[in-house]
Amino acid sequence: MNKRHLTATLALGAVASLTLAGCASGNQTEGGSQEGGTESLGTITLGFLPSWTDGLSTAYLLEDQLTKLGYTVEMEELTEAGPLYTGLAQGDVDIYPSAWPELTHASYMEKYGDQIEDLGAYYEGAKLTIAVPEYVDIDSIEDLAGNADRFDGKIIGIEPGAGLTAQTQDSMIPAYELGDEYELVTSSTAAMLAELDTATSAEEDIVVTSWRPFWANETYGLKDLEDPKGAMGEPEALHFLGTAGLADEYPEAAELIAGIQLDDAQYASLEDMVVNEYGEGKETEAVDAWIEANPDAFDTLIAE
Repeated sequence: MNKRHLTATLALGAVASLTLAGCASGNQTEGGSQEGGTESLGTITLGFLPSWTDGLSTAYLLEDQLTKLGYTVEMEELTEAGPLYTGLAQGDVDIYPSAWPELTHASYMEKYGDQIEDLGAYYEGAKLTIAVPEYVDIDSIEDLAGNADRFDGKIIGIEPGAGLTAQTQDSMIPAYELGDEYELVTSSTAAMLAELDTATSAEEDIVVTSWRPFWANETYGLKDLEDPKGAMGEPEALHFLGTAGLADEYPEAAELIAGIQLDDAQYASLEDMVVNEYGEGKETEAVDAWIEANPDAFDTLIAE
């Protein structure tokens, strides 16, 4: 896969009510048994957004680990956070493998928190950003004021329902009084990356909504604009969330998940292997390679 492009296939989920028809993947069979005839410990559905590559990476890592533990794993792809949280609360999705519940997805947690179980944080220090390519001679969000012509009056965003979108629209733009100069353009992460790819290839000015950890920051040479007003929020942790009661129903899975903690280098290498080195359709091979290179990544890792 070209490191400059993200081409993950997206499947649209219904907003009001999810009808999930995930397909068993990895080493599972439709009969609910593992390869070799061993009875499955149960079926677990992982819900994730492929364009949000933190969740893409950890979804396939969990698929590998839960399968090795003895579960049948079904992968359910969606395109918006709202339907994913709805499915998680209703029990149609068992696990969301990379949630931002402390700040970015706080509104979803306020709505559905009683129906959701926190299975643990796997990464500390995630944050939302406003970013430009390194060649752009602007270093602070404050400097966007008066320079709208350079960016065609647009901040290129991602999905309308993303927490990053709400934080940018409702907090950052008012805090820096940019509403009269800039429009936040929303569509999808893939569309944002396409715009970014075009602009950086021609070394044109562009400003985008972004986040860390995210492979595109390094690939496109992005720099975070300073945020002296703190309008993009404080750093937060990335969590595994389960539908309420999951730990009681699947204690082995909950124990494995609670032991997953990744540092910057481990996470960066996982995402890079899944998204860039191997790419779409080869996620399983990417996870295999990552585990081979990181056999002691976390306490509960099942290497073989």
